[in-house]
Amino acid sequence: MTQALATSNEQGFTLRLLTFNLQVGIQTSAYHHYLTRSWQHLLPNPKRRGRLDIMARVLGDFDIVGLQEIDGGSFRSSNVNQLEYLAQRAEFPYHYQQLNRNLGRVAQHSNGLLSRMQPQSIQEHRLPGAPGRGAIHARYGNGPEALHVFVAHLALSRRGRTRQLDYLSELIEPLKHVVVMGDLNCTPDQLTTHSRFCLSLPLHPVRPLPSYPAWQPRRALDHILLSPSLTADDPQALDQLFSDHLPLSVNIHLPAACYQAVYLPPLY
Repeated sequence: MTQALATSNEQGFTLRLLTFNLQVGIQTSAYHHYLTRSWQHLLPNPKRRGRLDIMARVLGDFDIVGLQEIDGGSFRSSNVNQLEYLAQRAEFPYHYQQLNRNLGRVAQHSNGLLSRMQPQSIQEHRLPGAPGRGAIHARYGNGPEALHVFVAHLALSRRGRTRQLDYLSELIEPLKHVVVMGDLNCTPDQLTTHSRFCLSLPLHPVRPLPSYPAWQPRRALDHILLSPSLTADDPQALDQLFSDHLPLSVNIHLPAACYQAVYLPPLY
């Protein structure tokens, strides 16, 4: 597993990013599994930990990972905090869990962040609309050249997503170097109809990749979106990792000023 952070090449300083809705470790490879395996949303499955081990081997190749639909340790996950487990197995020194829907001992619906570098700050945002949707905002570095990474899971309804994109737009507008990644539950065409969000974060330049359903991907519902200051290459939809969504990855290239803000101590 990689221990390197940003690497330097002719394109600048590079970070490897991944976003993944892991569906709490349920294996889904056909539509009828939503019915026949729905019990796993409430009850434990002894195979789930082995699936997490396989996921960890993939996640370990990345620098920053955004996760959606993880369980924070409940009956259905055999009391395993899936974020902590993946962080340990994939050797991420930093992780953060956002609990979005607390069903007590039954389920702990969460977003998660895994990182090989320490964020200077992390903010948790409860997104507007029906309860249970949130975003993590991690800031790497200080000042106007800091890198801002948002991990989000948006609503299924168009009305809910519109309100949530409005909320994210307000957060993003004053920032320079921004990544938004996660299960946004909408296609690129649907995103482009939200003019305020596109003004705050132009949909550039990562090629949208179909990620859902994982066994026959037709819709690009998962995204890694970048501000114009960041460049990217090698966008990929990875092989299915049990979930009904495919993991998406990309390499991003930090401008020198951003790299200095993130990695180098300030000069006093």
